[in-house]
Amino acid sequence: MTRTHFLALETSCDETAAAVFTDDLEVLANMVASQTELHARFGGVVPEVAARAHLQRLLPVIDEALRTAGIRLDQLGAIAVHNTPGLVGALLVGVSAAKMLALALEVPLLAVNHIESHVYACRLAAGRDIFPCIGLVVSGGHTTLFHCKSALQFERLGATRDDAAGEAFDKVASLLGLGFPGGPAVEHEAAGGDPNTHRFPRALLHDERLDFSFSGLKTAVLYALAGPNVSKVPPPPPGQTRADLAASFQQAVVDVLVAKSRQALRRTGLTRLAVGGGVAANRSLRSALEAMAKEEGTELFIPPLALCTDNAAMAAIAVEKWRRQEWASLDLDAVATVG
Repeated sequence: MTRTHFLALETSCDETAAAVFTDDLEVLANMVASQTELHARFGGVVPEVAARAHLQRLLPVIDEALRTAGIRLDQLGAIAVHNTPGLVGALLVGVSAAKMLALALEVPLLAVNHIESHVYACRLAAGRDIFPCIGLVVSGGHTTLFHCKSALQFERLGATRDDAAGEAFDKVASLLGLGFPGGPAVEHEAAGGDPNTHRFPRALLHDERLDFSFSGLKTAVLYALAGPNVSKVPPPPPGQTRADLAASFQQAVVDVLVAKSRQALRRTGLTRLAVGGGVAANRSLRSALEAMAKEEGTELFIPPLALCTDNAAMAAIAVEKWRRQEWASLDLDAVATVG
């Protein structure tokens, strides 16, 4: 039986990515060109820099993905692209390229939601159906809980009211002088610290709503560094002090994410939890979620590290749309935010 081959593009933030997969969800290539070095000196992602880098890198990444998969352009049966949410300038690069390819090859164009793709990465890694489930997406731009009724039916249960968890990691890493990106840097520093040194706030921990808030936690770290009357950001602390701050901050984030996931599972009665996004690569979070899932009798799905951070293989959720012939039109636009 002839398989359909898909090319998927991801340019929502600062990773230029292309993947080739089939309609039976076999990933033949998953290529990512990181922009970390470009943004490191700014301490965060600069939208204009990201968009220009995508323009330079997208065609080479597509070419590499096709060569790795052993597929020619004329063998593709569909083009998928993340068109929302993200940085609008960055998204436009991928969307424009996807529309051009779909038109030139006369194949269907499939529009994919980047956040939903992070949950579908769990389905991809599991190799079997995981729906219905609770979906938790934890990244630099998003911290959101979903009731995933099916692969294409997502009901939002709660989200961050201010900073996303990954954004908080980046800001605290900056305060501690750990560089960018903050997630891996804070995790590495926290490994040598005592998470009980500082009792940082766990906002909304006991609130019946399934929302998150990490802004106050970030501020608490600042106050721990300089006191409540800080007029300017203090210099990074030395040695063990920094490790203890990193560990205490990380533990506060983990406690909230685990507690809200448990709350969502109990409220819905679901027994599957799928966790995606860059922060899902954090080993302390993975370990705590595993312990909670065991206590709750819940099946936990977390993809391997390469499928946690932004990539194009997770856009294989497009196969679900393809099966239903839910094509996108060639006037598809990039949408920075979703409601």
